[in-house]
This record gives sequence, C-alpha cells and structure tokens, in this order.
Amino acid sequence: MDFSAVNWLAVVAAAIVAWLFGAAWYMSLSKPWLKAAKLDPATMKKSPLPFVISFIAELVMATVMALVVGAMTGGEPTWIAGLVFGFVLWLGFVATTLSVNHRYENFDWDLTLIDGGHWLGVLLIIGAVIGWFGAAAT
Repeated sequence: MDFSAVNWLAVVAAAIVAWLFGAAWYMSLSKPWLKAAKLDPATMKKSPLPFVISFIAELVMATVMALVVGAMTGGEPTWIAGLVFGFVLWLGFVATTLSVNHRYENFDWDLTLIDGGHWLGVLLIIGAVIGWFGAAAT
C-alpha cells in the first residue's frame, strides 16, 4: 500500500463532513433510535467519548477509502468512483455485519435500518469527498 498517494486533506475533510452528517442523522432520528436500541435517556451516561471514537473511526474509514479508491482507479479517483466504492464497501461489510449482529443482539430491523442508513451515508460521503479531491499532489 502506498500511503504517499493518500490525499490527507481529503481524508480529514471527508471525516469531518461524515461526522457532521452522523450528528444530523442521529439528532433527527434520536427518538426512534433510542426506542430501537432499547435505551432510556434518563439512565444513559453522558460522555464525549463516543463522539471522539466515531470521528477517529471515520478518519480510519476515509484513509482506507482513499487507499481503495486510489488503487482501484489507477490513482485517478473521481467522485462517482468514490460513491460506487462507498456503496460496495457498505453493502459488503457494514450492511451484512449490522444485520447479523442486530439479529444476535435481539434488536428489531428498525435499529438496523437507522444504523445502516447512517453508515451508508457516511461511506457515500467519504467516497464522494475522496474522489472529488482526487489524488494527492506529488
């Protein structure tokens, strides 16, 4: 893997935009998500840690996406290629994992749809931003 080909500005921008999307997604779906996740806001511990972890995870995702899209496009990514790879990676790894985990955890499909929709949006955004910024300047 050639990390020198990663456009680090694109990685950081993609992670920021994806994180903001997640904030808006879960703010707008907070009540159905809490119900689906079987959580009571009154008993939840308030901590910034989940927000920090999600941003770090999105930085990792954006880095991996930059590597994948860069390698698969011969170093010439486009926003369309980013969208396609975002969808394919979501379908192959995220949708399947959430579907399996939520069934074992005895959650209903509404949680899978809410969480899966979030991660689909995240990966589409990351892919599009990575592709839009293009390859790293050499």
